[in-house]
Amino acid sequence: MGLFNKIKNVFKGKEEVVKYDEGLVKTRKEFTTEISNLSKRYKNIDDDYFEELENILIMADIGVNTVMKFVDKLKKRVKEEKITDSNALKEIIVDELLIMYVEGNTFSSKINYSEEGPTVILFIGVNGVGKTTSIGKIAKRLKDSGKKVIMVAADTFRAGAIEQLEDWGMKVDVPVVTTNSKDPSAAVYDGVDTAIKGEYDVVLIDTAGRLQNKVNLMNELGKINNVIKKLVPCAPHDTLLVVDATTGQNGISQAKAFNEVTDITGIVLTKLDGTAKGGIVLAIKEETGIPVKYVGLGEGVEDLEPFDIEKYIYGIFKDL
Repeated sequence: MGLFNKIKNVFKGKEEVVKYDEGLVKTRKEFTTEISNLSKRYKNIDDDYFEELENILIMADIGVNTVMKFVDKLKKRVKEEKITDSNALKEIIVDELLIMYVEGNTFSSKINYSEEGPTVILFIGVNGVGKTTSIGKIAKRLKDSGKKVIMVAADTFRAGAIEQLEDWGMKVDVPVVTTNSKDPSAAVYDGVDTAIKGEYDVVLIDTAGRLQNKVNLMNELGKINNVIKKLVPCAPHDTLLVVDATTGQNGISQAKAFNEVTDITGIVLTKLDGTAKGGIVLAIKEETGIPVKYVGLGEGVEDLEPFDIEKYIYGIFKDL
């Protein structure tokens, strides 16, 4: 029995995969249908089969470079195992996609909690990707899990950013630290200092979402990181980049650009339910080496889920 069949047996009918099931409907309908139809058109595996498979994977936003490497690996396995039946290859394709994500993965998809003092999580990303909303939803999730959480409005650049985070604070009943200063570092200092004095477990810091000038961004994030380290030497414990899944390959470009400026420890992938190109999850990890830590599977407060590769694979391919 292959890996995918084992996953199907574990999750079939389980409540814990409902959100992945519902949130990945668009990707599943397109991706799974295309692969099933491919197996119907080609009873035997040949070059035309692989060419069409490449196109399907690229259209799912897995990315050209990743697809080429993946198909080469698949061809090698087909040759070595003398696989000729395209139906038998369907499960192997899913198994190999799963292996591709976890292979050599030394990163964790979980939050890096601090053993002493508050855990400080910095959020970065361009405007419009759902950064502030994601922070609010994560604050709710952490609070519900028993953590004492505080949010910091350090986006002093975008009009309305502070008010938006304050609205989320009221919605999820989590305090928000703000500043009258235009210097985001002032808010960060006040926020982390408040967290230490108030014995908070987690500090979530919102930052300005701009990438046009990398030098300014690098200087700003450098200053913020220095302020955090003065108060909590081993922090930030996580720097999460928020990416809009519907922007496809542009999201990967953002990840690469931000990674040049600061050390990103994880991705928050929003609006995954709004795209049929859910393969971006695989492409981001393969092309950047950064793990996805949260995925947006709906618009509700509860619909930002910790990422689980097995639930993700099940959600996309369960009908295959």
